Amino acid sequence: MSRTVTLVLVDDAGVSLGALPPYEVPEPWWQQVAAIVDEARHRHGVEVAVLRLLTADRPEPPGGHLTYLGQVATPPAVPLEPVSVDLSPHPLRAPWAQPGGPARSLAWAAGELHRLGRPVAGVAQQRTWNLSAIWRLDGPHGGAWLKQVPAFFRHESAVLRWLASAAPGTGPALLAADDTGRILLDHIPGEDRYAADHTERAAIAADHHTLQLCAADHAERLVTAGVPDLRGPALAGWVRDRLAPHDRSAVADLLAGLDDRLDRVRDCGLPDTLVHGDLHPGNVRGDGRRRVVIDWGDAFVGHPAFDILRLTETLDPAAAAPLLDAWAARWRADVPGSDPERAVDLLRPVAPLRLAAVYAMFLANIEPSEHPYHANDVPACLGRAAAEAERMILPG
Repeated sequence: MSRTVTLVLVDDAGVSLGALPPYEVPEPWWQQVAAIVDEARHRHGVEVAVLRLLTADRPEPPGGHLTYLGQVATPPAVPLEPVSVDLSPHPLRAPWAQPGGPARSLAWAAGELHRLGRPVAGVAQQRTWNLSAIWRLDGPHGGAWLKQVPAFFRHESAVLRWLASAAPGTGPALLAADDTGRILLDHIPGEDRYAADHTERAAIAADHHTLQLCAADHAERLVTAGVPDLRGPALAGWVRDRLAPHDRSAVADLLAGLDDRLDRVRDCGLPDTLVHGDLHPGNVRGDGRRRVVIDWGDAFVGHPAFDILRLTETLDPAAAAPLLDAWAARWRADVPGSDPERAVDLLRPVAPLRLAAVYAMFLANIEPSEHPYHANDVPACLGRAAAEAERMILPG
Protein backbone atom coordinates (compact mmCIF):
# COMPACT_ATOMS: atom_id res chain seq x y z
CA MET A 1 0.00 0.00 0.00
CA SER A 2 1.21 3.51 -0.79
CA ARG A 3 -0.06 7.11 -0.73
CA THR A 4 -0.73 9.63 -3.43
CA VAL A 5 0.29 13.07 -2.25
CA THR A 6 -0.68 16.56 -3.34
CA LEU A 7 1.60 19.13 -1.77
CA VAL A 8 0.25 22.67 -1.46
CA LEU A 9 3.09 25.16 -1.01
CA VAL A 10 3.20 28.39 0.95
CA ASP A 11 5.99 30.92 1.35
CA ASP A 12 7.51 32.12 4.63
CA ALA A 13 4.59 34.50 5.14
CA GLY A 14 2.06 31.68 4.73
CA VAL A 15 0.84 32.90 1.33
CA SER A 16 -0.34 30.11 -0.97
CA LEU A 17 1.83 29.57 -4.05
CA GLY A 18 -0.08 26.64 -5.58
CA ALA A 19 0.31 22.87 -5.60
CA LEU A 20 2.86 20.47 -6.99
CA PRO A 21 1.48 17.78 -9.31
CA PRO A 22 0.35 14.69 -7.33
CA TYR A 23 2.95 11.99 -6.79
CA GLU A 24 3.14 8.64 -5.05
CA VAL A 25 5.18 7.79 -1.96
CA PRO A 26 5.74 4.26 -0.64
CA GLU A 27 4.93 4.90 3.03
CA PRO A 28 1.18 4.49 3.64
CA TRP A 29 1.14 6.05 7.12
CA TRP A 30 -0.07 9.63 6.95
CA GLN A 31 2.23 11.10 9.61
CA GLN A 32 5.40 9.84 7.90
CA VAL A 33 6.71 12.67 5.72
CA ALA A 34 10.34 11.76 4.92
CA ALA A 35 9.38 10.27 1.55
CA ILE A 36 7.18 13.29 0.77
CA VAL A 37 10.15 15.61 1.29
CA ASP A 38 12.55 13.34 -0.62
CA GLU A 39 10.23 12.94 -3.61
CA ALA A 40 9.58 16.69 -3.81
CA ARG A 41 13.32 17.23 -3.98
CA HIS A 42 13.94 14.40 -6.44
CA ARG A 43 11.03 15.13 -8.79
CA HIS A 44 10.84 18.90 -8.67
CA GLY A 45 14.04 20.22 -7.07
CA VAL A 46 11.99 21.68 -4.19
CA GLU A 47 13.24 21.86 -0.60
CA VAL A 48 10.11 21.76 1.52
CA ALA A 49 9.10 21.49 5.17
CA VAL A 50 5.81 19.65 5.52
CA LEU A 51 3.57 21.53 7.94
CA ARG A 52 0.34 19.53 8.27
CA LEU A 53 -2.37 17.43 6.68
CA LEU A 54 -5.07 19.39 4.85
CA THR A 55 -7.43 16.74 3.46
CA ALA A 56 -7.76 12.97 3.00
CA ASP A 57 -9.97 11.02 0.65
CA ARG A 58 -10.69 8.32 3.21
CA PRO A 59 -11.92 8.42 6.81
CA GLU A 60 -8.81 6.96 8.42
CA PRO A 61 -5.21 5.85 7.72
CA PRO A 62 -3.43 4.26 5.97
CA GLY A 63 -3.05 5.00 2.25
CA GLY A 64 -5.27 7.05 -0.01
CA HIS A 65 -4.88 10.44 -1.65
CA LEU A 66 -3.71 13.04 0.85
CA THR A 67 -3.21 16.79 0.55
CA TYR A 68 -0.53 18.34 2.75
CA LEU A 69 0.65 21.88 3.34
CA GLY A 70 4.36 22.53 2.87
CA GLN A 71 6.56 25.61 3.25
CA VAL A 72 9.34 26.71 0.91
CA ALA A 73 11.82 29.52 1.41
CA THR A 74 11.56 30.71 -2.19
CA PRO A 75 8.99 29.97 -4.94
CA PRO A 76 10.08 26.88 -6.88
CA ALA A 77 10.98 26.95 -10.55
CA VAL A 78 8.51 24.18 -11.34
CA PRO A 79 5.03 25.33 -12.48
CA LEU A 80 2.42 25.05 -9.71
CA GLU A 81 -1.26 24.25 -10.07
CA PRO A 82 -3.75 26.84 -8.75
CA VAL A 83 -5.57 25.58 -5.65
CA SER A 84 -8.19 26.85 -3.26
CA VAL A 85 -7.49 25.84 0.34
CA ASP A 86 -8.49 27.25 3.69
CA LEU A 87 -5.32 28.59 5.31
CA SER A 88 -7.02 30.58 8.05
CA PRO A 89 -5.56 30.31 11.58
CA HIS A 90 -6.95 27.81 14.04
CA PRO A 91 -6.53 28.05 17.84
CA LEU A 92 -5.59 24.37 18.12
CA ARG A 93 -2.94 24.41 15.41
CA ALA A 94 0.39 23.04 16.60
CA PRO A 95 3.39 25.42 16.55
CA TRP A 96 5.27 23.16 14.13
CA ALA A 97 2.28 23.14 11.74
CA GLN A 98 2.51 26.91 11.13
CA PRO A 99 4.77 28.70 8.64
CA GLY A 100 8.10 29.33 10.31
CA GLY A 101 7.44 26.76 13.02
CA PRO A 102 9.85 24.08 11.76
CA ALA A 103 12.62 26.65 11.21
CA ARG A 104 12.26 28.00 14.75
CA SER A 105 12.38 24.51 16.26
CA LEU A 106 15.38 23.49 14.17
CA ALA A 107 17.22 26.68 15.12
CA TRP A 108 16.63 25.86 18.79
CA ALA A 109 17.88 22.30 18.32
CA ALA A 110 20.95 23.39 16.37
CA GLY A 111 21.77 25.90 19.10
CA GLU A 112 21.50 23.26 21.81
CA LEU A 113 23.67 20.83 19.89
CA HIS A 114 26.26 23.55 19.24
CA ARG A 115 26.32 24.25 22.97
CA LEU A 116 27.07 20.56 23.51
CA GLY A 117 29.89 20.64 20.96
CA ARG A 118 27.89 18.73 18.36
CA PRO A 119 27.47 20.89 15.24
CA VAL A 120 24.70 19.97 12.80
CA ALA A 121 25.68 19.01 9.26
CA GLY A 122 22.35 17.70 7.96
CA VAL A 123 18.64 17.76 8.81
CA ALA A 124 15.90 15.38 7.66
CA GLN A 125 12.22 15.77 8.51
CA GLN A 126 10.69 12.43 9.50
CA ARG A 127 7.18 12.93 10.81
CA THR A 128 4.56 15.60 11.36
CA TRP A 129 1.03 15.25 12.68
CA ASN A 130 -1.11 16.34 15.60
CA LEU A 131 0.87 14.33 18.17
CA SER A 132 4.44 15.22 17.23
CA ALA A 133 6.92 16.59 14.75
CA ILE A 134 10.23 14.73 14.42
CA TRP A 135 13.48 15.58 12.64
CA ARG A 136 16.78 13.75 12.51
CA LEU A 137 19.88 15.93 12.89
CA ASP A 138 23.23 14.48 11.84
CA GLY A 139 26.75 15.75 12.41
CA PRO A 140 30.36 14.65 12.78
CA HIS A 141 29.77 13.72 16.45
CA GLY A 142 26.72 11.55 15.88
CA GLY A 143 23.00 11.84 15.28
CA ALA A 144 20.25 13.35 17.39
CA TRP A 145 16.48 13.62 17.16
CA LEU A 146 14.34 16.70 17.62
CA LYS A 147 10.86 15.89 18.81
CA GLN A 148 8.17 18.48 19.44
CA VAL A 149 4.93 17.52 21.15
CA PRO A 150 1.66 19.19 22.23
CA ALA A 151 0.92 20.33 25.77
CA PHE A 152 -0.67 17.05 26.86
CA PHE A 153 2.61 15.21 26.15
CA ARG A 154 5.04 17.72 27.64
CA HIS A 155 5.66 15.60 30.72
CA GLU A 156 7.77 13.29 28.52
CA SER A 157 10.87 15.30 29.36
CA ALA A 158 10.16 14.88 33.10
CA VAL A 159 9.88 11.10 32.62
CA LEU A 160 13.16 10.99 30.69
CA ARG A 161 14.96 12.97 33.38
CA TRP A 162 13.71 10.55 36.01
CA LEU A 163 14.72 7.54 33.94
CA ALA A 164 18.21 8.97 33.46
CA SER A 165 18.69 9.27 37.22
CA ALA A 166 16.85 6.18 38.48
CA ALA A 167 17.21 3.68 35.63
CA PRO A 168 19.96 4.80 33.21
CA GLY A 169 19.75 3.33 29.73
CA THR A 170 16.08 2.33 29.88
CA GLY A 171 14.93 5.43 28.00
CA PRO A 172 16.36 7.77 25.35
CA ALA A 173 19.11 10.12 26.53
CA LEU A 174 17.63 13.61 26.89
CA LEU A 175 20.08 16.20 25.56
CA ALA A 176 17.87 19.27 26.00
CA ALA A 177 14.26 20.34 26.51
CA ASP A 178 12.29 23.57 26.71
CA ASP A 179 8.84 24.58 27.95
CA THR A 180 7.20 24.49 24.50
CA GLY A 181 7.29 20.71 24.07
CA ARG A 182 10.62 20.52 22.28
CA ILE A 183 12.96 17.72 23.34
CA LEU A 184 16.32 16.81 21.87
CA LEU A 185 17.27 13.13 22.10
CA ASP A 186 20.51 11.28 21.44
CA HIS A 187 20.39 8.71 18.65
CA ILE A 188 19.66 5.10 19.67
CA PRO A 189 21.26 2.43 17.46
CA GLY A 190 19.04 -0.32 16.10
CA GLU A 191 15.47 -0.43 14.90
CA ASP A 192 11.98 -0.24 16.35
CA ARG A 193 10.95 -3.75 17.37
CA TYR A 194 7.51 -3.99 15.74
CA ALA A 195 8.24 -7.59 14.73
CA ALA A 196 9.32 -8.73 18.20
CA ASP A 197 8.63 -12.42 18.77
CA HIS A 198 7.41 -14.05 21.98
CA THR A 199 10.92 -14.34 23.44
CA GLU A 200 11.67 -10.67 22.88
CA ARG A 201 8.31 -9.59 24.29
CA ALA A 202 9.05 -11.66 27.38
CA ALA A 203 12.39 -9.87 27.76
CA ILE A 204 10.70 -6.48 27.32
CA ALA A 205 8.18 -7.39 30.03
CA ALA A 206 10.91 -8.53 32.43
CA ASP A 207 12.95 -5.36 31.90
CA HIS A 208 9.85 -3.23 32.38
CA HIS A 209 8.97 -4.98 35.63
CA THR A 210 12.34 -4.01 37.09
CA LEU A 211 11.72 -0.41 36.07
CA GLN A 212 8.18 -0.34 37.47
CA LEU A 213 9.29 -1.89 40.75
CA CYS A 214 11.81 0.93 41.12
CA ALA A 215 9.30 3.60 40.07
CA ALA A 216 6.76 2.44 42.67
CA ASP A 217 8.94 4.12 45.31
CA HIS A 218 8.96 7.37 43.32
CA ALA A 219 5.28 7.80 42.40
CA GLU A 220 4.84 11.06 44.31
CA ARG A 221 8.07 12.46 42.89
CA LEU A 222 6.90 11.69 39.36
CA VAL A 223 3.51 13.31 39.93
CA THR A 224 5.19 16.38 41.40
CA ALA A 225 7.36 16.56 38.27
CA GLY A 226 4.23 16.76 36.10
CA VAL A 227 3.51 13.16 35.15
CA PRO A 228 -0.31 12.71 35.04
CA ASP A 229 -1.77 11.17 38.19
CA LEU A 230 -4.22 8.44 37.16
CA ARG A 231 -4.27 6.47 40.39
CA GLY A 232 -7.54 4.86 41.37
CA PRO A 233 -10.40 7.37 41.58
CA ALA A 234 -8.45 9.92 39.54
CA LEU A 235 -8.50 7.54 36.59
CA ALA A 236 -12.29 7.11 36.79
CA GLY A 237 -12.88 10.86 36.78
CA TRP A 238 -10.35 11.44 34.02
CA VAL A 239 -11.97 8.83 31.77
CA ARG A 240 -15.50 10.11 32.32
CA ASP A 241 -14.53 13.74 31.69
CA ARG A 242 -12.86 12.99 28.37
CA LEU A 243 -15.55 10.67 27.10
CA ALA A 244 -18.37 13.07 28.02
CA PRO A 245 -18.71 14.51 24.47
CA HIS A 246 -18.91 11.02 22.91
CA ASP A 247 -21.57 8.34 22.65
CA ARG A 248 -20.91 6.17 25.71
CA SER A 249 -24.02 4.02 25.53
CA ALA A 250 -21.98 0.89 24.70
CA VAL A 251 -20.04 1.24 27.98
CA ALA A 252 -22.69 2.81 30.21
CA ASP A 253 -22.63 -0.06 32.71
CA LEU A 254 -18.84 -0.19 32.72
CA LEU A 255 -18.61 3.54 33.43
CA ALA A 256 -21.28 3.33 36.13
CA GLY A 257 -19.32 0.65 37.95
CA LEU A 258 -15.85 2.02 37.24
CA ASP A 259 -15.17 3.39 40.73
CA ASP A 260 -16.18 0.09 42.34
CA ARG A 261 -14.06 -1.86 39.85
CA LEU A 262 -11.01 0.30 40.56
CA ASP A 263 -11.55 -0.18 44.29
CA ARG A 264 -11.37 -3.92 43.66
CA VAL A 265 -8.17 -3.41 41.68
CA ARG A 266 -6.65 -1.50 44.58
CA ASP A 267 -7.56 -4.38 46.92
CA CYS A 268 -5.38 -6.66 44.77
CA GLY A 269 -2.39 -5.07 46.47
CA LEU A 270 -0.15 -4.00 43.59
CA PRO A 271 1.55 -0.61 43.94
CA ASP A 272 0.95 2.37 41.67
CA THR A 273 3.98 3.12 39.55
CA LEU A 274 5.19 4.66 36.30
CA VAL A 275 3.11 3.35 33.38
CA HIS A 276 4.41 3.81 29.85
CA GLY A 277 0.87 3.93 28.51
CA ASP A 278 1.63 2.56 25.03
CA LEU A 279 4.04 -0.32 25.57
CA HIS A 280 3.80 -2.13 22.25
CA PRO A 281 6.99 -3.51 20.63
CA GLY A 282 7.15 -0.64 18.14
CA ASN A 283 7.92 1.64 21.07
CA VAL A 284 10.99 -0.41 21.93
CA ARG A 285 14.20 0.18 20.00
CA GLY A 286 17.08 -2.28 19.98
CA ASP A 287 20.19 -3.46 18.19
CA GLY A 288 20.58 -6.98 19.60
CA ARG A 289 22.66 -5.82 22.55
CA ARG A 290 20.26 -3.58 24.39
CA ARG A 291 16.66 -2.42 24.30
CA VAL A 292 15.44 1.11 24.98
CA VAL A 293 11.79 2.03 25.53
CA ILE A 294 10.90 5.18 23.57
CA ASP A 295 7.91 7.55 23.23
CA TRP A 296 6.98 8.24 26.86
CA GLY A 297 4.39 10.93 26.07
CA ASP A 298 1.51 8.64 27.09
CA ALA A 299 3.09 7.94 30.47
CA PHE A 300 1.20 8.33 33.72
CA VAL A 301 1.34 7.19 37.31
CA GLY A 302 -1.11 4.36 37.84
CA HIS A 303 -1.52 0.60 37.82
CA PRO A 304 1.28 -1.52 36.28
CA ALA A 305 -1.12 -3.97 34.63
CA PHE A 306 -1.97 -1.46 31.90
CA ASP A 307 1.45 -1.97 30.31
CA ILE A 308 1.38 -5.78 30.22
CA LEU A 309 -2.13 -5.64 28.77
CA ARG A 310 -0.88 -3.33 26.02
CA LEU A 311 2.18 -5.48 25.34
CA THR A 312 0.00 -8.59 24.86
CA GLU A 313 -2.97 -6.85 23.25
CA THR A 314 -2.40 -8.10 19.70
CA LEU A 315 -1.57 -11.68 20.69
CA ASP A 316 -4.06 -14.52 20.71
CA PRO A 317 -4.92 -15.79 24.23
CA ALA A 318 -2.67 -18.84 23.98
CA ALA A 319 0.36 -16.69 23.08
CA ALA A 320 -0.46 -14.00 25.64
CA ALA A 321 -1.01 -16.39 28.57
CA PRO A 322 2.69 -17.22 29.29
CA LEU A 323 3.62 -13.52 29.25
CA LEU A 324 0.78 -12.67 31.62
CA ASP A 325 1.63 -15.61 33.89
CA ALA A 326 5.27 -14.53 34.09
CA TRP A 327 4.23 -10.94 34.78
CA ALA A 328 1.96 -12.08 37.61
CA ALA A 329 4.62 -14.36 39.08
CA ARG A 330 7.11 -11.48 39.25
CA TRP A 331 4.66 -9.24 41.07
CA ARG A 332 3.61 -12.00 43.49
CA ALA A 333 7.27 -12.59 44.33
CA ASP A 334 8.01 -8.90 44.89
CA VAL A 335 4.73 -7.99 46.58
CA PRO A 336 3.78 -10.99 48.75
CA GLY A 337 0.06 -11.32 49.30
CA SER A 338 -0.87 -9.46 46.12
CA ASP A 339 -3.24 -10.88 43.50
CA PRO A 340 -1.90 -9.80 40.09
CA GLU A 341 -4.13 -12.18 38.08
CA ARG A 342 -7.28 -10.70 39.57
CA ALA A 343 -6.01 -7.18 38.87
CA VAL A 344 -5.46 -8.06 35.20
CA ASP A 345 -8.93 -9.57 34.89
CA LEU A 346 -10.55 -6.51 36.44
CA LEU A 347 -8.60 -4.14 34.20
CA ARG A 348 -9.14 -5.94 30.89
CA PRO A 349 -12.15 -3.78 29.94
CA VAL A 350 -10.64 -0.69 31.57
CA ALA A 351 -7.56 -0.78 29.33
CA PRO A 352 -9.47 -0.11 26.06
CA LEU A 353 -11.75 2.28 27.93
CA ARG A 354 -8.71 4.31 28.97
CA LEU A 355 -7.44 4.25 25.39
CA ALA A 356 -10.80 5.57 24.18
CA ALA A 357 -10.42 8.46 26.63
CA VAL A 358 -6.87 9.08 25.36
CA TYR A 359 -8.11 9.32 21.77
CA ALA A 360 -10.97 11.55 22.90
CA MET A 361 -8.39 13.84 24.50
CA PHE A 362 -6.49 13.97 21.21
CA LEU A 363 -9.64 14.93 19.30
CA ALA A 364 -10.47 17.67 21.79
CA ASN A 365 -7.05 19.24 21.30
CA ILE A 366 -6.45 19.09 17.54
CA GLU A 367 -7.92 21.04 14.65
CA PRO A 368 -10.72 19.41 12.61
CA SER A 369 -8.61 18.72 9.50
CA GLU A 370 -6.58 16.22 11.52
CA HIS A 371 -9.53 14.44 13.13
CA PRO A 372 -9.33 11.55 10.62
CA TYR A 373 -6.16 10.41 12.41
CA HIS A 374 -8.20 9.46 15.50
CA ALA A 375 -11.97 9.86 14.95
CA ASN A 376 -12.62 6.14 14.51
CA ASP A 377 -10.37 5.17 17.40
CA VAL A 378 -12.82 6.29 20.08
CA PRO A 379 -15.78 4.11 19.01
CA ALA A 380 -13.42 1.22 18.20
CA CYS A 381 -11.93 1.27 21.70
CA LEU A 382 -15.33 1.68 23.32
CA GLY A 383 -16.51 -1.36 21.40
CA ARG A 384 -13.54 -3.37 22.64
CA ALA A 385 -14.15 -2.23 26.20
CA ALA A 386 -17.81 -3.25 26.00
CA ALA A 387 -16.87 -6.65 24.58
CA GLU A 388 -14.30 -7.25 27.32
CA ALA A 389 -16.76 -6.20 30.03
CA GLU A 390 -19.38 -8.57 28.67
CA ARG A 391 -16.87 -11.40 28.49
CA MET A 392 -15.46 -11.00 31.97
CA ILE A 393 -17.13 -12.30 35.09
CA LEU A 394 -15.98 -10.15 37.97
CA PRO A 395 -14.45 -12.01 40.89
CA GLY A 396 -16.56 -11.78 44.02
